[in-house]
Amino acid sequence: MNAIAKVIDALNEAFGRLIAPLIAVITLIVIYDIAMRFFIGRPSDWAFDVTKMLFGVHFMLMAAYGLRHHAHVEVDVLKRLLSRRKQAALEILGYLIFFVPFIWMLLTLGWDFFERSFSRGETTYGMVAIPVYPVKAVIVIAAFLILLQAVAIVIRAIQQLREEEAA
Repeated sequence: MNAIAKVIDALNEAFGRLIAPLIAVITLIVIYDIAMRFFIGRPSDWAFDVTKMLFGVHFMLMAAYGLRHHAHVEVDVLKRLLSRRKQAALEILGYLIFFVPFIWMLLTLGWDFFERSFSRGETTYGMVAIPVYPVKAVIVIAAFLILLQAVAIVIRAIQQLREEEAA
């Protein structure tokens, strides 16, 4: 089971490192748009929509990487007072009770959201009609990556319980 957790960690680590530089691309587009405003007197027709979409993609796809590195907000004031065994049990229960329903909702509703956008050929309303469905597909991809990372966390919590029982 530890091998599965390590593969999931490696996948989300690689994916996070691949997606992280996207913020530099977003920055360059914003700088370009500012320069267009300054030198030509009008912004580009596409930069605002593209940066908004890329930022959403960046934010969503970095979520599993953030979960892997414990970068998300946790309320662990009380958790730290518990034994390691109880911490592991609490983590498993928390993921099963709160996380699984949320991810299930994100996967199913996200898929419907993407499918509806794809079937309609949805585009932005700006001067340049940019397809929206690829960005909406990212919701499903991100939910799947987050789910995988949660599986790795639960595997480690189960291992922690087993180690505490053996000791």
